[in-house]
Amino acid sequence: MSLIRLAIPKGSLQTSTIDLFREAGWVIRTSTRSYFPSIDDPDIECALVRAQEISRYVESGLFDLALTGKDWILENASEVVEVADLVYSKATYLPAKWVLAVDEKSDIRTIEDLEGKKIATELVNFTRRYFKERNVTVDVEFSWGATEAKVVDGLADAIVEVTETGSTIRAHNLRIIDELLVTNTKLIANKASWENPAKREKIDQVSLMLKSALQATGMVGLKMNAPRERLKDIIRMLPALTSPTVSTLHDPEWFSLEIIINETHSRNLIPELLKAGARGIIEYPLKKVLDK
Repeated sequence: MSLIRLAIPKGSLQTSTIDLFREAGWVIRTSTRSYFPSIDDPDIECALVRAQEISRYVESGLFDLALTGKDWILENASEVVEVADLVYSKATYLPAKWVLAVDEKSDIRTIEDLEGKKIATELVNFTRRYFKERNVTVDVEFSWGATEAKVVDGLADAIVEVTETGSTIRAHNLRIIDELLVTNTKLIANKASWENPAKREKIDQVSLMLKSALQATGMVGLKMNAPRERLKDIIRMLPALTSPTVSTLHDPEWFSLEIIINETHSRNLIPELLKAGARGIIEYPLKKVLDK
């Protein structure tokens, strides 16, 4: 088996990435003294890399596989294989988005009003392309941080910054005038690695298990017993990925039912199931859900 070199995003995504791998079945251990975490898989070697740089390194072949944002792939125009989208269920996941914002007191209302103006952002290349495609000439400069303050301090006329809820943008007295990009985490691979059968098999394994762990996010299993005379009514109450599992019990007048549902649904569903005649209801957490 060829060794797979895996890049893990260092910084804000580091903990969530390591947690995701743990849920998928891999234990990754980091050290404050090293950029090379250990992993309990002899076929994988890890390194911590800034998310902003990962796609360039994967493209060049320094890494076979990595997690990074769609935004940084677009920013670096990388020729990489996008193996999988790694997003949480809609019930728990707020997608990050890059927005164009100005001072709330500014007369700027549209992107056309920014003609000849200065924009500060970390997403320089993408922002330049965005305005060029709309025939608006702007001066885009790289921001090393504290981007929201650039408008307040008069260092820029507008910013392009990433946000989830927009609360930080509003806290700096800024007004969003456009949404440029919705981003999410992606599993990407080097093209040559993807075409290598041995490495492709390992990459597919990692992709499958990561997606199964994410699929289980916010999901729980429910087991219960139902009497024959109420079985059809109870089944009609049950949401499921496909249909509930129904098994006969030793007593032919009772059946065992099992389903997978969103955890937020169970708080309303369980009392109604009891009223409908279900008994012995058990709720249990899920670590992985595979549904190819």
